[in-house]
Amino acid sequence: MKHLFTLNRFFVRYKWHLLLGIVFVAGSNYYAILIPQKIRDALNLVQEKIQVYKGLDSTLKQGFYDELGHALLMFGLIVTGFVIIKGILMYFMRQTIIVMSRLIEYDLRKEIYSHLQTLDQTFYRTFQTGDIMSRISEDVSKVRNYLGPGILYGINLISLFILTIYAMLRVDPVLTLFALLPLPILSISIYYVSNLINKKSTLIQQQLSALTSTSQEIYSGIRVVKSYVKEDQFTGHFEEQSEEFKKRSLSLARIEAYFQPLMTLLIALSTLLVVIVGGYRVYSGVLTPGKYCGVYLIRKYAYLASHCHRMDSFSSPGSGSISSQNQ
Repeated sequence: MKHLFTLNRFFVRYKWHLLLGIVFVAGSNYYAILIPQKIRDALNLVQEKIQVYKGLDSTLKQGFYDELGHALLMFGLIVTGFVIIKGILMYFMRQTIIVMSRLIEYDLRKEIYSHLQTLDQTFYRTFQTGDIMSRISEDVSKVRNYLGPGILYGINLISLFILTIYAMLRVDPVLTLFALLPLPILSISIYYVSNLINKKSTLIQQQLSALTSTSQEIYSGIRVVKSYVKEDQFTGHFEEQSEEFKKRSLSLARIEAYFQPLMTLLIALSTLLVVIVGGYRVYSGVLTPGKYCGVYLIRKYAYLASHCHRMDSFSSPGSGSISSQNQ
């Protein structure tokens, strides 16, 4: 991960894109957290009105219906407004951070090309053409994924974590504790999978470089290959390289395939704990149904584990890519 620090100069260059993106991400999450809270208030209001309704005369019930309907309509309009504001902020956060990553990608390609023009013949004898082409194309694209989606999901995770924990603690600290119990296990598994993804991604990049070099050499020397009737031999060699690339890619895919069900299981375990503990506390009278629903919706929206995984899946390959470029 230390190789990623070399990209900090680009963050300084496009600091306003980054700062505005952070503001938009935090604002989007803020309004997203307000939605479950308004739903909680609406449910509490309905529960209170039901108790009042039972003691009303039949002549007052029509006015009561109108008052309740107007209140629920206002709640609906407020929630709709929050959703619209959240959508606008999400649009602008992509127009800042994702656009920043595209600009950095363009600058990075120009820097690599300019640097390649200053190198002597020794460098080009050491590194094959396919390897250089792979670094300019594939590696730069993976670095952009780190600078764009990786940074975006990372900022989103931090702001979402702070807002979610604060909102749930205000309602019920005990229920919040049970909702967060699976997170330590998930953090350890993410750290372990992170190292595996980094290693596997590096191996895939190396094999892609070898495959590109093989293709470039065969195509550039196709006349020699045909002259000595070596088509079958080079075809077999290319198939071996392609098969090795497929094996390494499948190895990485298997790791992600095992991790996704584990993540889903831990999220489901968190949901189960919230349902059991929250239901018991509502039954005991400690929580109102509205507060319980608010905590459940906030936790469901958060999906902290999902954001952790997406951020890690972008940052791990990006680290290996920038490391190869720094060479």
